[in-house]
Parts: sequence; structure tokens; C-alpha cells
Amino acid sequence: LALARRYDARIYLTHVLAPDPFLYAEPALAEATYEKVRQAAEQGMADILVSGKLRGVPHEVRLEEGNIWPVLAKLIEKHEIDLVVTATHGRGKVQKVLIGSVAEEIFRQANCAVLTVGPHVKEEPVREVELKNILFATNFGHGAELAAAHAFSLAQEHGARLTVLHVIQEATAFREESVRRQREVTVERLQKVVPEGAENWCKPVFRATFGEAVEEIITMARETNADLLVMGAKTRESLAGHVPVTIAYSVVTKARCPVLTVRG
Repeated sequence: LALARRYDARIYLTHVLAPDPFLYAEPALAEATYEKVRQAAEQGMADILVSGKLRGVPHEVRLEEGNIWPVLAKLIEKHEIDLVVTATHGRGKVQKVLIGSVAEEIFRQANCAVLTVGPHVKEEPVREVELKNILFATNFGHGAELAAAHAFSLAQEHGARLTVLHVIQEATAFREESVRRQREVTVERLQKVVPEGAENWCKPVFRATFGEAVEEIITMARETNADLLVMGAKTRESLAGHVPVTIAYSVVTKARCPVLTVRG
């Protein structure tokens, strides 16, 4: 809502009733359960409208049926969506697999940026978007420049401090001089993803660390008091809507701030 107000955007508040949980139940039980779930979803949507939270913000409320990603893909294309905002709990083995699959599908397939609010982000009302510190983590993969453009653009608009990070997961040598040289080379690569002209208004801090990617990213986000974490997301075809959990999703489930993923 705060983003919609800031950018004068229209919100498409969407809930998708997926058939997957009911496929293996007895027909009569499946139908009765599905109807209860649908009624609960309708009531949830009604509660949001009655609460007045959407007052003053252009919006549409949609209750759709079908497999989640195909439904969202059609809505994204039809309404020329600029940003998908979603949340994930990431708790419990079965729930984590199901939600992770959906989140991964959105990360990898959406043509627009995706903002995900994970389970460790504080639930507190925000009237205005205020970004003081942004962390951009990159592995130099395809689309790194596009993700960088988003990170630098947001830093410029909000006057935020920007930290640019790459995690070196495999050190080729452990001698102090070799490690120092690896850091220098990595920082030089990081400097090359800076959008042209950005150096005129932004003085990012470039960091190269060694270790496991997810933990290093989470640690850096905590050390820099990041209000937003920006990452790239790879494109990968999936089978029946299921894709393996990746670094991006693992970061989402552990980060204390929202994560913006940009598909390369």
C-alpha cells in the first residue's frame, strides 16, 4: 500500500485458489473442503475492503481459480504489471516445499520485479516507504545489470546508502596475498555493474566476502541495517510448476527486510 501511494499505482489484490491440495481427496470431501476454502478467501477479501486499508488507492480485488503461476502470468500480461508483491511463511517442511515452489516459480518466470516479504520481516504498519540502506547482492549472472539498475535507481530516489556485495564461495587459494587479490578483482568486477552516470550521485560501498552465499548475504544485510535487499533471479523452466529452492528463496526465508528479485 505504501508503494502504491508513493508511485500513484493501481493495486490488483489477488488470491488464487489452487486445486492441488484437493486432487487426492474423495470427490464429495474435496468439493466440500474447496467450498469452505473459497468462502474463507472471499471473507478475507471482504475483511480487507471493510478495513478501509485500500481507501484512496486505486484497486481491483480478484479471486481466481487455477494453478497459481499460470493465473498470475495472465494477470501480469493483461494489466501490464510493474511489480508483484507477495509474502511467504517458509515454516514447516511441507509448507516450505509448497510455498517455496510457488515463490521460485514467480521469481524465475515473472517479467517484472518481484518483492517478497519473508517470515522474519516485522509486521508493522507503514504509511510511507522509507529506504535508508539498500543491499544489492550479485553473482555476476545473466541480468546482473538489470538488477543493478533497479538497486541504483531506488537508491537515487530514496537517497539511500547502497552496498554492493559479491560472495566468493570457493577461494582458489588461502594465502593472504591471494585472498587480497581475489577481493580486489571482485571489487573491480562489481564496479563494472554500476549504471552509466550513477557515479555522479551515488557512492556505493563495494564488498567481497568469502563463505556460503546465503549466510554471507544475510550477515551483510544485518550489518548494513538493510531496509531492502535486491538480487537477480535466474530463469529456469519447471516441471509441473515445481522448481528447486535456490539462493534467492533461501535469502527470502531468512532476511529481516523485504527482498526484491529481478529476473535476468
